[in-house]
Amino acid sequence: MADFRPTLWHIGVSHYSEKARWALALKGVEHDRRSAPLGAHMLAALWLTRGGQVTFPVLELEGETVGGSAAIIGALEARYPAPPLYPGDPEDRRRALEFEAYFDERIGPAVRLIGWHHMRRDQERMGAVVERSLPGPIRGFGPVRSAAARVSGTMVDLRFRVASDEAEARARATVLEGIDRLESELGEGKYLFGDGFSVADLTAASLLYPIVLPPEAPRLPSAPASARPFVDELRARPFWGWVERTFARHRGRGPAPSAS
Repeated sequence: MADFRPTLWHIGVSHYSEKARWALALKGVEHDRRSAPLGAHMLAALWLTRGGQVTFPVLELEGETVGGSAAIIGALEARYPAPPLYPGDPEDRRRALEFEAYFDERIGPAVRLIGWHHMRRDQERMGAVVERSLPGPIRGFGPVRSAAARVSGTMVDLRFRVASDEAEARARATVLEGIDRLESELGEGKYLFGDGFSVADLTAASLLYPIVLPPEAPRLPSAPASARPFVDELRARPFWGWVERTFARHRGRGPAPSAS
């Protein structure tokens, strides 16, 4: 069989892409990375997965194409079982996978909506975020950055309906619901299910990183002024320190790579 080197198609600042990158790093899987400008990445994802996936991350692995962070972790777990991300105990595993699905389907989208809702009001920060998704040779070229920021802002408005204040308020309530559940499941413990780091811990920490901004995570601008009251409200919650400690223990030293 041909020797296929894994290739991850990702968005540098995406919390779902960070989840996949973290899993690859934890498993020690050497791989290449590819990215595309925001907006164009949707066409690339559709092409790579033959219409099965509309966004990144997408992993090309041993001649197969796997779309979505949960499916990527499942594929890695099957091929690279050590260290395990799925708990060995069947009940712990069931609960960890259910928690992963809950965060993937509810909390991740809510965090994304809040971020884009406030970022679109701050063109300087919006430009800085979009710039990280551009190919290296044109990154930093002012006219391209400005045009990409406008196109990306329009794209996220259309796809995620981020302009609505009512939608942002609902997203904040959803994030608080997720944090309540995370803190309840953790109690005084270090890990969510079982006695070690699992897919549940990786998912929660990854999808909340844009709020906490631990130093090991991809670099993002600090929260826009309009979002700071909500961020400051969260800073004193127990989950905040847990996300920081989880990144410090399990993500490794130095910031994770942004767009390649």
